Amino acid sequence: MDPRKIETLRAIMKALRTPVTGCPWDLEQDFASIAPYTIEEAYEVADAIETGSRAELCEELGDLLLQSVYHAQMADEEGSFSFDDVIEAVNKKMIRRHPHVFGDDEARSATLAKGFWEDRKAEERKGKPKQGTLAGIPLALPGLTRAVKLQAKAAKVGFDWPSVENVYDKIAEEIAEFRAAPEDKKAEEFGDLLFAMANVARHLGIDPEAALRGTNAKFERRFGHVEARLAEMGKEPRQSSLEEMDGLWDEAKTKGL
Repeated sequence: MDPRKIETLRAIMKALRTPVTGCPWDLEQDFASIAPYTIEEAYEVADAIETGSRAELCEELGDLLLQSVYHAQMADEEGSFSFDDVIEAVNKKMIRRHPHVFGDDEARSATLAKGFWEDRKAEERKGKPKQGTLAGIPLALPGLTRAVKLQAKAAKVGFDWPSVENVYDKIAEEIAEFRAAPEDKKAEEFGDLLFAMANVARHLGIDPEAALRGTNAKFERRFGHVEARLAEMGKEPRQSSLEEMDGLWDEAKTKGL
């Protein structure tokens, strides 16, 4: 089998899922049990992009591809669709949504109008059961990302704050409500506050997940500096005072970490 061919990967997955001779673990899996791995692999692709390692990106893209093959193999086994159907569907969609590239001379010479993608998707939904404005946003998305997408869809039909200044006021309101909330309402009010923060990010064109990842990385760098400096003193964080660690934290900030 040629290790550079997609057919080889499909054959491997089919063998893993073959009763009796296949892998016991793979045979036990279903769509629901594999879904978390699919999400995890997508995040690992994003992580490889963030770190800039092309070798890791190559490996992680392979792992993500495996997830598509895995789900398609299970679907094939139950007779719902095959991997070939998956490929056909995405090829047709890409051609359909890029008439300026794959269409006739007139379509290729046309400039994409504002809202083209939404209009094209709306056209594709014709004949399907009518859905609400907020339909189609995956539940499995990270919370902040899904919040921004929900807000953006609502904004398209006019349900939006006129200015980011209004959202700042909303954040102040949500902070007050969070502080005043009883313990059994804290989580709900905290969610409202995060939702308002996501709204600020949307208004300013900030990816809230990317912003938080950046802050997480900054925290790791600075806390790593605190631990390293304490180690030079023969200490661990638990043997140090908050004041001492805070001073080392400020030192890390001064160094631009």
